[in-house]
Amino acid sequence: MQVSVETTSNIERRMTIGVPAQEIDQAVQKRLQETARSVRLNGFRPGKVPMSVVKRRFGDSVRQEVVGEAMRDHYIKALQEQDINPAGWPKFEPKTMEEGKDLEFVAIFEVLPEIELGDLSKVEVEKPVAEVTDKDIDTMIDNLRRQQATMKEVKRKSKNKDVLTIDFKGFIEGEEFEGGAAEGHRLTLGSGQMIPGFEKAIVGGKAGEDLEIEVEFPEDYHNEDLAGKPAKFEIKIHKVEEPQLPELDQEFFKKFGIEAEDEANFREEVKKNMERELKQAVSNKVKNDVVDGLLETTELEIPAALVDQEIDRLRQDAVQRFGGQVDFQQLPKEIFEEQAKRRVKTGLLFQEVVKKNDLKAEPAQVDEKIQEIASTYEQPEEVVAHFTNNPDQKAQIESSVLEDAVVDYVLGQAKVKEKKMKYEEAVQAGQPQR
Repeated sequence: MQVSVETTSNIERRMTIGVPAQEIDQAVQKRLQETARSVRLNGFRPGKVPMSVVKRRFGDSVRQEVVGEAMRDHYIKALQEQDINPAGWPKFEPKTMEEGKDLEFVAIFEVLPEIELGDLSKVEVEKPVAEVTDKDIDTMIDNLRRQQATMKEVKRKSKNKDVLTIDFKGFIEGEEFEGGAAEGHRLTLGSGQMIPGFEKAIVGGKAGEDLEIEVEFPEDYHNEDLAGKPAKFEIKIHKVEEPQLPELDQEFFKKFGIEAEDEANFREEVKKNMERELKQAVSNKVKNDVVDGLLETTELEIPAALVDQEIDRLRQDAVQRFGGQVDFQQLPKEIFEEQAKRRVKTGLLFQEVVKKNDLKAEPAQVDEKIQEIASTYEQPEEVVAHFTNNPDQKAQIESSVLEDAVVDYVLGQAKVKEKKMKYEEAVQAGQPQR
């Protein structure tokens, strides 16, 4: 086998491989003999079809099969000989594959890039500093009660937190605009569901009333055709409903998986959950900033093969989120491309930080992470056993711990600025980037 490798870019290689004709021809002959023993053709007894007939009928397809297998096998062997680690499966281009001639083909593939990490001291990280206050707990419990609320129709004027059933129709410069109308729409006043000014303008409205309001679309509205423009809405209020909040009793507590004797116990459990959420949000925000900083300070060319693999993973995730109701092929690759590129770049950069600094997921840290996850379940010992006895699940925890180690290392080099925030602001800031 003759092998030569050409570097065509930082990450692309062209490997030319030659295979002796004798090896291919012998493999083709053997395959045709196997075919002759099993093939059934009209006019011939099984196993008695002349080789000339078998070769004429099946020779081309058998040679293509043999050549395809030979290209794959010799490519893998050549990678091992040349000590090359490809980033994905290659594209094969056969040059010669005629009988009696040496097989020559080209394998075009990508390799992982050589990475030179940027100046980590230029990475800027904003770390939220927040705490869970009594007011935050009150707001959370109020939201939980509203999730379980029943509705009672009222005849009074509407107020914030009421649910209105309305028809509305929007106009700009006297003309209806697309997407600006609905019938039987249920709107919780004060929810921020509509554009600024809409909900405030209909507070005080009663069932049976017709209203006309004027508002203005925000400058940064997602529809550029409407952004910044004044609009008029005609509104018909059909019904006003007031939420009937459930009592804070044990029956209510159990709906959220909390065994609490009284409201004080319930508040304590809610606080613990909120503190866990806050801790995770701060961690997410810091990690997002670290990733942004690494991407900004390090130039990186990424293999298209890895991006395609990540796009396929994202498409599969999307199919699962839709409950399998959407065909994988119906989801355009383009909508996942930027997210896939970010994920691939992040993965390569994290791997480089790990390699350059010999970072490891220490067993004690892995156990601590498992205990932390298990503490959120009713039977924590079962969760610990699950992760401990399941190698794949434990590997995911190890990977998470290693990512934390990378973040901690970069934070030690970066410019970290703490910023005081309210609980809700910190949680919002820590929403994971997709």
